Amino acid sequence: MALSKSVLESLKDSESSLRNALAFSARSERPFVAKTIATMIAELDSLIHIDSLMDTMEHSLEDTNNE
Repeated sequence: MALSKSVLESLKDSESSLRNALAFSARSERPFVAKTIATMIAELDSLIHIDSLMDTMEHSLEDTNNE
């Protein structure tokens, strides 16, 4: 089941806010803060893309089982 539109938009908004925070933290915070924010961005991006991949796999399995 694909992520709902509202969840997807919220995740993308969060990613955008974190990118903004990363830009500021890179200039004024300790390196581990920037690294942690970057990790959070990567996790959100992975969640969005892996959900899409899971949908594709589920559809393929359904098609295979229906044959």
